[in-house]
Amino acid sequence: MRMSDLQSKKIINISTGRNIGNIIDLDIKENGLIECLIIEQSRNIFSLNRETDTRIYWDDITKIGEDVILIKKEWKKIVINY
Repeated sequence: MRMSDLQSKKIINISTGRNIGNIIDLDIKENGLIECLIIEQSRNIFSLNRETDTRIYWDDITKIGEDVILIKKEWKKIVINY
């Protein structure tokens, strides 16, 4: 699967039903496996802050479907310096 295939999918938290955001990057381990997805937070007109993004670890993913990625627990926010 390509990163562009992952980027086209919505990420949904199955405990809240909430859309988490869009994949903007991946963290890859030295052995080539994906460690986590870096997610840009969903934003609206009132939230324009780009300083915090979200990290979803591979173990937290329940299912990767045709259109969505389902996650099963809360994620960790990280700060990315641009």
